[in-house]
Amino acid sequence: MTEIAQVKSSQSAPLDERDKTTTGYAARMGLLAGILAGYVAAVGMVETFSGREVIAGILTLGEILLILPTFGIAYFVARKAKKYNMSRATILGYGALIGFISAIPLILLILLAENTNIRVMFVNISPNLAEILTFGQGTVGGSLLLTAVLIIIGLLSVTLILLPQHWRRSVQQALIWTLGIGMFSELIILVFRPLFGSGFLRLFFQQGALTIIAAILIFILVIAISLLWQARKAGIRIRYQNLGQPKQKNIRRASLGIAGIVLLFLPWILGTYLSEVIDNVGLYILMGLGLNVAVGLAGLLDLGYVTNFAVGAYIAGVLTSTGALGRAELGFWIVVPIAILAAMFTGFMLALPVLRMRGDYLAIATLGFGEIIRILALSDWLSPFIGGPQGILDIPKPSLFGFVFAGPQEFYYIILAACLVALFVFIRLNTSRTGRQWMALREDEDVAAAMGIDTTVSKLLAFTISAASGGLAGAIFAAKLGTIFPQSFSLLVSINVLSIIIIGGIGSIPGIILGSFLLIGTPELLREFAEYRLLLYGALLIVTMLLRPAGLWPSAVRKREIESAMDEGSGPEVTIPHSEVVSHGQEFPSTGIDPET
Repeated sequence: MTEIAQVKSSQSAPLDERDKTTTGYAARMGLLAGILAGYVAAVGMVETFSGREVIAGILTLGEILLILPTFGIAYFVARKAKKYNMSRATILGYGALIGFISAIPLILLILLAENTNIRVMFVNISPNLAEILTFGQGTVGGSLLLTAVLIIIGLLSVTLILLPQHWRRSVQQALIWTLGIGMFSELIILVFRPLFGSGFLRLFFQQGALTIIAAILIFILVIAISLLWQARKAGIRIRYQNLGQPKQKNIRRASLGIAGIVLLFLPWILGTYLSEVIDNVGLYILMGLGLNVAVGLAGLLDLGYVTNFAVGAYIAGVLTSTGALGRAELGFWIVVPIAILAAMFTGFMLALPVLRMRGDYLAIATLGFGEIIRILALSDWLSPFIGGPQGILDIPKPSLFGFVFAGPQEFYYIILAACLVALFVFIRLNTSRTGRQWMALREDEDVAAAMGIDTTVSKLLAFTISAASGGLAGAIFAAKLGTIFPQSFSLLVSINVLSIIIIGGIGSIPGIILGSFLLIGTPELLREFAEYRLLLYGALLIVTMLLRPAGLWPSAVRKREIESAMDEGSGPEVTIPHSEVVSHGQEFPSTGIDPET
């Protein structure tokens, strides 16, 4: 049956999909790649990121951004072409064509930068940018060199598609690991210098970047490990299954124990700065887990989640502050449950007016709630109680049995404990009867009501329980900073949390953790990203929606839903004649099966 399905897939395709593997389509996609690269250069990202070397003397982060559109779009087009069994020569030709055409907008940008005063309109298009785009070789020589480089990138990208699957996967992993280690070289040096010393690290790093020899070694090592794992994976799984339940439990417990030890000592290994980054990531993991209940499980698009975060922070601030605005001067551990309950009450009250709303209307209403909270925090009306624009000061640090949680390394343990408790609760909710009711509500509210689910109660529960995690994060945030201001609770907080869920994977708890590290940790670790945070969020959202609509780490249920929806919307199939079914330059008129398959 599998072979029959493969034959049908290779010989049948919608006409509009077949048209997307033509030369004209490849040319248009190449132009799109050039426009994207030109835009990245025009807004100043290439010039800004060129200050960070990834491979010393060879490759900078700015150059990666410049070639990434060509590489990604050539890969996308080649994957489509291979899907319809086009010949190797045709696919390689598409790669070269995309590379050549993507250079044209960049060459025009070079000419504009050198011959016109375009900086009046685009301040980032400067002679320095032209120098980067031409690799310091002048207008003519640099333009030719840029064209050659992009053609090579296009060819390398489509060659990756033509590799056997196990080799392709290994090379992809090697590229990710090599470039990732190169990008975070400064942080790796910071962590490992106390352990190995500067002399040893100089063998692998030079001026905060990987040396060319180290990059080659990492690339080869990752390929070798990946190939070995793919060859042994099936056997290892069989041996693990044959161990029996007691030994499997012991292995899982040992793994959890090792992970627990690493988590306990992590802040003292990473240092103060990286602990601060991990703390910020942990707070967004908390909020992401909460918002995932409303958005990921119940399908309720909430754009005002910052409301719960703000309520938790202000309740904690008012009840613990020792300043003029302090009302009770309670301890942190007493105030945390109060902040959670206050946020849950707020979530419940705000849910009541929007119970009948769906989709975009619900999103706009919740967006309004977030803005109302921000304006109230700034208002003179509540200024005597919560400080208005001046905020709340003198919030004491938490203490436990005489131990004061003063710095990022100490606060790490509070955030870690909060995340573990939230993970336990929300994992149980996912598999509970209530969680299944939420998922039914997300699928189709009318059908869920017809099956006997009380949709009103389910929505109220989703908003209320979702708010609890936001209130907890707000209380920790207030104690961590020692001061809170209305500017900390802008719409951007809600957008950040929602972006984490969408990019990581709606309804997926591992996806939330991955998305938090990617969207919150990366801009903190790479200071060049901070200025372009929102632009990068938008780009990641677009790429995720196009290439991985279920998210980077989707839940199994959500992945099945999206695949089912895409299959239903695929449209009618039109059989492709035998003469057009070509694989590696050979015809297979009887089956059309790819020899590698």
